[in-house]
Amino acid sequence: MGGGDAHKTPEGRIFIGGHWRDEQEWPLARTVPTAYYLHGDGVLAPEKPAAHAPITYRYDPHHPVPTLGGNLSSQGKLATQGIADQRCHPGLGSCTDSNPLSARNDVVVFQTPALTQDLELTGRLIVKLWAASDSLDTDFTAKLIDVYPPSPDFPGGFDVNVGDSIVRARYRGSLEKAEMLQPGHPYEFNIEMYPTSLLVKRGHRIRLDISSSNFPRFDLNLNTGEPLNDNRSWKVAENSIYLDPDHPSRIILPVIPAGR
Repeated sequence: MGGGDAHKTPEGRIFIGGHWRDEQEWPLARTVPTAYYLHGDGVLAPEKPAAHAPITYRYDPHHPVPTLGGNLSSQGKLATQGIADQRCHPGLGSCTDSNPLSARNDVVVFQTPALTQDLELTGRLIVKLWAASDSLDTDFTAKLIDVYPPSPDFPGGFDVNVGDSIVRARYRGSLEKAEMLQPGHPYEFNIEMYPTSLLVKRGHRIRLDISSSNFPRFDLNLNTGEPLNDNRSWKVAENSIYLDPDHPSRIILPVIPAGR
């Protein structure tokens, strides 16, 4: 995917572009897994992070982050499939305003500077997130976004969703056995999205959004640690992202070297 001129199609969608390419194996043998680290100033970069205090946000299950597009098996009034600008507007799913998701207080954004050259990503998308919560259980979500710069057809730019996924904290070690969190203690969580094959063009930015909900794509965690589907209460969780040398939160991108 990618490489298109980003014009607005007659249906009102953005033209991403793309083409089919034959390969000999999967994953590609020439893949260079490259860690991009989360930094305290909101930067996503290959350089390892410096010392920084954790970033804390409040996750309220009564006001979840709405699903905007994605790899959905069904769709309707609450969510639609495929590419979607990551900006709300009334009448779209569970949106209640016209703000970008990046403006929410419960979405923590990390992004690269504008790329100086095209970058191909083909393969697995894996986030290694160091995080803690004041609750016995909560969720952590990750969403990878290709940030298009402003254009005549899209003066505000376009935030293209590439992939997303989630981890339920109680199942961080195994889906077979639940293990509650120790409140305030940092853990490393593994969040793997579906694989992708995307050309991120020069001038674009790569963005990673971290939050604790993506509804209705994923069901809500009510943060109490009660048995699944048998909740009797709920609470607002204070969740923290760690991004320092001892807790290097990062996304591992499958970079394909240019010209090979």
